[in-house]
Amino acid sequence: MIDQRRLLRDAFGTFMTGVTVVTTLDTQGNPLGFTANSFSSVSLEPPLLLVSIARSSRNYDAFHDARGFAVNVLSEGQKEVSNTFARPVPDRFATVSWRLGPHGFPVLEGVSAWFDCRMHQVIEAGDHAILLGHVEAFEAGSLPGLGYYRGGYFTPVRTADAIGTGPAVLVIAIIEKAGQVLLVDDGQGGLVLPSSRVGPEGASATLRTLIASTGIAAEPGLIYAVYEDVRRGLQHLAYLCPATCGQPVRGAGFVDLSPAGLADVSDPAMRSMLERLSEENRLGNHGIYSGNQDAGEVYRLTKGSRP
Repeated sequence: MIDQRRLLRDAFGTFMTGVTVVTTLDTQGNPLGFTANSFSSVSLEPPLLLVSIARSSRNYDAFHDARGFAVNVLSEGQKEVSNTFARPVPDRFATVSWRLGPHGFPVLEGVSAWFDCRMHQVIEAGDHAILLGHVEAFEAGSLPGLGYYRGGYFTPVRTADAIGTGPAVLVIAIIEKAGQVLLVDDGQGGLVLPSSRVGPEGASATLRTLIASTGIAAEPGLIYAVYEDVRRGLQHLAYLCPATCGQPVRGAGFVDLSPAGLADVSDPAMRSMLERLSEENRLGNHGIYSGNQDAGEVYRLTKGSRP
């Protein structure tokens, strides 16, 4: 039997960094769409992903009120498709081939992958709205994806060079087990969460490698925080990762999510994040943090759910 959950996980990991066209239907059944440079997986169980749309978009109301949407990950030969859906063109669908996906939203032909989603939740987020989609159907093909960086497109041949000169991204694993979280020695007498710079393999692969290095079996899970350390020029992506089994490697161990347990966390932003997690676990009301290392906003999801 085909493991759909594994296929979806692999699709998320492979296509998360590409240029996408997000599509839906208006109340008259007309197709609408816009170009987005990235999207994020939120959960594998249930299968959720998110995209955002600016309030200034002429399609904001249609997407905000839609019953669902599709995310189309463009292939390397679809630069013009990306440009078309990024411009104020009267009929963006006139020059592309498309069809309705299994759940009823526009899927473009020739893409690297598509995800057909029903709307799970809309989160108001300042001058944008975050659209949470529940993946009802998806397809991942073999065509290389299209990337975009610093005003220009790149394809997989240039991906490594583009990442190497781009902004630094740090992946953080919040590995939880029975009310405790895994911390590692920072080499200076303190403790920090396991973290690793993202390399050419991408954030999802880096996260899986990072988890494996701790000696703990854990499921790469939900995005819990996205923040920038402006002093160090680092973008941080923190994921909640439920542990299942295993023994921590030397220099790592589980501590309680309590003031005493977190007292030796040397990174203030990490300590603040774990204090929030402790409180949210107690209340059962979680959210996604967005901002910098000092201040930001927590966008709440449905009470009782995990972000």
